[in-house]
Order: sequence, then C-alpha cells, then structure tokens
Amino acid sequence: MQKNQRIILYLLVLIAGAAWVALSANTTSATNKTSAPQAGFSAPDFTLKTPGGEEYTLSELKGNAVLVNLWATWCPPCRAEMPAIEKMYQEYKDQGFVVLAVDMTYQDDPANIAPFIKKYNLTFPILLEETGDVGAAYQLRSLPSSYFINRAGIIQEVVIGGPMSEALLRTRIEQILK
Repeated sequence: MQKNQRIILYLLVLIAGAAWVALSANTTSATNKTSAPQAGFSAPDFTLKTPGGEEYTLSELKGNAVLVNLWATWCPPCRAEMPAIEKMYQEYKDQGFVVLAVDMTYQDDPANIAPFIKKYNLTFPILLEETGDVGAAYQLRSLPSSYFINRAGIIQEVVIGGPMSEALLRTRIEQILK
C-alpha cells in the first residue's frame, strides 16, 4: 500500500470513528436532576401500603424531611439500627421528619413483620415492598440502604449498609430538616 493510500485509509477510519462517537453520544444534560438513587437527584417516587392497608406516596411528603430505609426482618444490621431510627423519629417528628421503613417483603417472610414491629416498638410507617419495583428504582444492592431526602424531595445522603449510629442519624436528619 502506498503512503497516500494509507493516509486516506487512516483518515476514513478516523472520520468513521468520530461519526460513531457523535451518533452514539448521550445527549441528555449532565445537570438534568431527574430521579436517581443518589445524592443531588430527586428521590425515585413510589406508593406502598402498610400491613394495615394505609397508603404512602413519597412525592406527597414534599415539605417534610424523609428517611427512606430499605430493610428486612432477617437482616442483622437492620435489626441493630431500628432502635436508633425509632429514637430519632420520636425526637424529630414534630419538626417535619418522616421515616418510611420499606420492608423488602419480596425477600422477607411477611409473617415476621408484625412481631418485628412489636419487638422494637416501631411507631413510624412500615411499608411493604412486594414486587421488587422500589428495590429496582433505588438500585438496591445491600440491606439496609438509607436515603436522606430533604424537604424539596432531593436526596442529600445515601448510606449503604449499617447499622447507623444515633450520631450519624442525628447529623443527617438535622441536615435534611434545614
């Protein structure tokens, strides 16, 4: 192959590569703050029911600071952090703090939920996630997973794993209450 032919071939390959990059580029704006399970983005919305049939929709709680805690009764760190979450809920609920404890019912034994609530004297809403849709929306990888959501519905902090201490909870709750 002659030198001119190689140059032309290289240029064609370069042009084809540039065209491929341009055509396959993601054109959505990086500043688009749509729902995503990470800090700085709107919390993915969901509607779930309590064991008693009461319905909660996350987006209807705007104006409140919300902790969405994904958990299961069989999860040791989940069990360990529940008393601290209940204590913080009691301390901050009158300031507009709401806890939505979402039991991953599709991974749990529903018969264990009521005894769990009673054992830990939980007074915040326990929601049943029976389909896996909320787990998928929040890209659940580990239990517990906690999402601290400010009054505007924006996730301020994500804590994967646990148990969370009272000090960590207090700090995060006071941030989302501002």
